[in-house]
This record gives sequence, C-alpha cells and structure tokens, in this order.
Amino acid sequence: MIELTEEYKVKVLSALADARERYDGSDSNFAKKYGINKSVYSGLKKGDIDRKISPGKWLELGRQLGVSLNERNWNMARTDVFNMIEEDVLFCKEFSKSMMFVDECAIGKTYSARYLSRTLKNCFYIDATQCRQERSLIRAIAKAVGGELDGTLEEIKESAKYILNILPHPIVIIDEAGALSYSSLLLLHEFWNGTQDCCGWYLMGSDGLRTKLQKGKGTSKKQSYKELFSRFSSKYNHIVPDAPDDRAVFFRTLIETVLSVNIKDKRKINKIVNMCLATDSQEAETGLRRAETLLILNEE
Repeated sequence: MIELTEEYKVKVLSALADARERYDGSDSNFAKKYGINKSVYSGLKKGDIDRKISPGKWLELGRQLGVSLNERNWNMARTDVFNMIEEDVLFCKEFSKSMMFVDECAIGKTYSARYLSRTLKNCFYIDATQCRQERSLIRAIAKAVGGELDGTLEEIKESAKYILNILPHPIVIIDEAGALSYSSLLLLHEFWNGTQDCCGWYLMGSDGLRTKLQKGKGTSKKQSYKELFSRFSSKYNHIVPDAPDDRAVFFRTLIETVLSVNIKDKRKINKIVNMCLATDSQEAETGLRRAETLLILNEE
C-alpha cells in the first residue's frame, strides 16, 4: 500500500482550499463535487489532515486537484493551442455562449482544458470517455458542478441545471466529446436549452467528433444533430494548419514552447524537437505526448 506523506496531504488541502475560492456554490455543494462528507470537509477546512479519509480518497482528491505524488510536474506553457482554447473558454464563460474546438491529438487540448478548470472560477471539466452513456453523463455533470447525486436521474439532472443557472458565469468543458453516445449528445442539447443565457458550454474533440456530427446532420431522422450544431456556433474551431510546411512550423513552435518551461538543460531542446519532427506519423506519434516521453528519456 502507498504510504502517503503529511506533505502530500498538506498539498492536497492547499489545492482544495484554492478550488473552494474558485467555486461560488455552498460548502455543501462543494463537498459533493469532491465526494466528501460535509462534516469531514468542515474539518479539512480547518487543516485537520487526521480526519478519516482513506489513502485512496486522498489520491483521488490529489488527482482531481492536480496534485502529483511524483516530483516531476508538467509545467504550463502558453502555447498557441492554450491561448486559443483560453480565449474561446473566456468568451463562452463571460457571455454564456457555446463553441466547439476540433483538432488533432497530442497538441495540448486536454491539458489546457484541465488547467483552465483548475484556475478559472466556476469552470467545470468533463472527460466524456469516462461517461459515454446518458446516465453516466448526467451524474458526471452533476458531480462536477456540486449537484445532488441521490434521487432519480431526472432529479439529479434538474439539480445540476439549477446550480448552473444560479452560479455567476459558469462554463462546462466537455473533452473527448466524440466519445458520447447519440442519447448523450441529445442530453447536451437539453442542458443547453435548460441553461440558455446562464451557462457557457465548450465541446472539444478530434476528428471523431466532427465525423459524428457531420454524419448525424446528414441523417434526416436525427434533426437534433443540426440543432445541436447550431447551438454550438455552427463551426469547428481548430488551429493546426493543413499545409505540410505550415504544419512543421506549427509543431516545432508548439514543442519548443512546452519544452522551454519543462527541461533543465535548454541545449537539448533542438535535439528533442528534431527527434519529434523526424518521426513517421504512421509509426510514431508526433506531438506533445511523444515530446514528454523523449524529454524523460533525455534527462535520465
């Protein structure tokens, strides 16, 4: 069993306190967000790390709050991808609008969305690969926003809508949205209608999301796809260029920017970037995941 240090628990408590500052709901709703008993949370607020929380729960809280057991932390870099997603999210949040960002894998979409959810007020992140079906998506949204998790699905859903309608400038980011089932996409349509002018929504994904929506829009029996597409600005935002030369410049800049704040020996940046760009895309992934692997290997 992993032995959790007091230092780790203190870091989790600090991150939990920061998260509370970014959530405008009640203490009770905040405790529900993280699956903590209200009385236990009351003790945690006072810095009591001896409250009865299992090691597994400490680790779960750490994961949700971005606290790592490892010494290595992937530092945030203001890449063009991050800046574009941040700009979109801030716009949707401020004006309760909805957008879609559909682009290639391994460019930092998920990292950017998770980072924003941990730094912006009332910004909620959902990983659609963990809640593909309607029932699990309802519960995932309710948990993220601090809604009720007991009762019927309709009651859970209405609780989540209520919170999103009363919080100041909330936004829900749905990552890997292409993984959602048809009924789950219909659910997003319902949530959009139920929180119109009160909540921002931001869908992110790769080509799978574009393919699913385009195919759905072309099927006359599924008119709801067209309506959903319309509610999300009728446009797929993206940033990776199509032209090969422009793509090469884009990926070089992207990888250099991230490595520059994550590598100790700056002299190795060019070598790692060249290794990333030299890979055959059919044999190895060129992007930030590969860059991270090569960074670890070259720092050993």
